[in-house]
Amino acid sequence: MKYRNTVEFEVKGEYGLFSDPITRVGGEKFSYQVPTYEAVKGILHSIYWKPTLIWVIDEVRVMNPIQTETKGARPIKYKDKNKENDLSYYTYLKNCRYQVRAHFIWNENRPELLADRNENKHFSIAKRMIEKGGRRDIFLGARECQGYVEPCVFGEGKGFYDEVPELDFGMMYHGITYADEAYSEETRGKMSVRFWQAVMRKGVLSFLPPWECTHRPVREMNIKPFGSIYKNFSFSEEGGGDKDVLDQPAL
Repeated sequence: MKYRNTVEFEVKGEYGLFSDPITRVGGEKFSYQVPTYEAVKGILHSIYWKPTLIWVIDEVRVMNPIQTETKGARPIKYKDKNKENDLSYYTYLKNCRYQVRAHFIWNENRPELLADRNENKHFSIAKRMIEKGGRRDIFLGARECQGYVEPCVFGEGKGFYDEVPELDFGMMYHGITYADEAYSEETRGKMSVRFWQAVMRKGVLSFLPPWECTHRPVREMNIKPFGSIYKNFSFSEEGGGDKDVLDQPAL
């Protein structure tokens, strides 16, 4: 389904690391074969984001063959500086290229930002930021995996898995639901982790929306208030505002 505020773009990079949380316990990171919902959402946050809205990832199309490359790394031992650093092995995805389709919804947990709910404004800014390659640096799952964004038409061009009927990746990490993006009593006032059954059909991952995933609560969590910052705030088209308000200390 394509929404009226749908954005489409291509993101690519030489390497990607969409970490399987299980492998991070021992300090050696191993990438999933495909991007996680949370990683793609982070890319959209680097392109354009405000607390007024929540990005929902609809689909990701895998354009290049899934390949991995393992590299040796020496992570810093912060707790024991007298000992030598460990040798770890990180397994990256190589030659990554994806097409993304997403849309945004309003964050109902932010009633204090009701005046900023201008769909045309946010949609126009998001499209311009995609054309410019994003507002902040783009990463494919990890800081060392630089990515690049450009506009595209989702579905155009030949993808490596277009003729593959189905690939099942099993139970995958989907993302984290924070208290300020809660959408049910189960997630309200908590930080929860989400999981889903990932299946790629003809090269396309159709993500479940967060509210349809399996949830596991992690801990209690409060919403950070924005009301004191945005009181009497004049929103501009480019996302700026009154200087005397912006100069207030961040929460």
